[in-house]
Amino acid sequence: MSGTRPRRAAALVAIGVRRPPGSRRGPTARQLSRWASAALGRRSRGAQISVLLVGTAASRALNARYRRRDRPTNVLSFPAGAAARRTSGLLGDLVICPAVLAAEARAQGKPLAAHWAHLVVHGTLHLVGFDHQRDADARRMQRREVRVLRTLGFDNPYRAR
Repeated sequence: MSGTRPRRAAALVAIGVRRPPGSRRGPTARQLSRWASAALGRRSRGAQISVLLVGTAASRALNARYRRRDRPTNVLSFPAGAAARRTSGLLGDLVICPAVLAAEARAQGKPLAAHWAHLVVHGTLHLVGFDHQRDADARRMQRREVRVLRTLGFDNPYRAR
């Protein structure tokens, strides 16, 4: 027997998904959890993320209210406050618009699952403080996204096809 210890399975972040009534659009909670956990690495142990899937009207309204951009968007991230993080492990909420996401995947010639994974990773990184307001921060975040997506078996989303 070698002196190596068996590797433990990585802890998956707990994901709560809320879909519009009657909708089955989008990946399973397990897939979302796997993607978010890959983005978080060790931070995933004990973490929770709420995922809300919305239509274009709700996405547009939220984007206008919180980002002052009057159009629907693919993903919005709402980090939880410090107290919620400490007491429950809640990192925050991701609001995803499957219609916008699917249209982008088609327009960019990307597999739908790859684009879902990218936006979940991207949104999750926002929940833990990554941003892309400055060029250096954007490069750092993109490098992290590309590395995480590669470990999940997806191509670099920033490379033109």
